[in-house]
Amino acid sequence: MARKPKVLPPQAWLAPRVKVMRVLSLVSFLGLVGLLCAYYLVFADLHGARPWVILLIELVPLLLMAPGMVMGSARGHSWMCFVVNLYFIKGALAAYDPNRQWFGVLEMLASLAVFCTAMLYVRWRFQLDRRLAGEGQPAL
Repeated sequence: MARKPKVLPPQAWLAPRVKVMRVLSLVSFLGLVGLLCAYYLVFADLHGARPWVILLIELVPLLLMAPGMVMGSARGHSWMCFVVNLYFIKGALAAYDPNRQWFGVLEMLASLAVFCTAMLYVRWRFQLDRRLAGEGQPAL
């Protein structure tokens, strides 16, 4: 039984979406970093701990993924989808604490935005690359 060829969207449809998702993924990534910085440097009650040490520990996974995000690497964006799940879980746990409830909800929303935009960027980027390589063209 012959396999049906996968239908790829046209290049004119994919190209602008790849650009928009790249920008949105960077904006949501920087928003998550900004949210963490603002919370730990301004609002968090750390009971005497140094805020910059806690912030540095929080930002290490994101800073490891930052070069791939900034360069527009599809692989870097796909790894970000894995890493940002940690922040979603941390936000969900914080949302149950009445003192950190709003921070938890904002962290969950920011990490969800990073996840969705990075995943769409990866999907459409690979489809665009396949289309540019000549795959998905109608047979003559």
